[in-house]
Amino acid sequence: MNIKKMDNNQIKGKILHKLLRAGKIEASHTAIENLHKGFPKDMAGKVKDNVKELVKDGILLEKHTIYGVQISINIEHSEKIKEYIRIFLMQD
Repeated sequence: MNIKKMDNNQIKGKILHKLLRAGKIEASHTAIENLHKGFPKDMAGKVKDNVKELVKDGILLEKHTIYGVQISINIEHSEKIKEYIRIFLMQD
């Protein structure tokens, strides 16, 4: 798998897969800065843009705290989440 050739849907799938494996659903959050880990450093901007899209679409929930923005999965969008993860896992 060549991470640098991932399209936006595959990037979203990798982000959601990572959060799901870590159990970051609804009330369990992680820092937004953690989401680019596992991607090459030069893809940080692209990851950030995709996170913003997922938040805008309601798939990710933001929680603003005194120590920064925290992110978790909104389980109400489980079908779309499964679709993104499937796209990520099915890539070459």
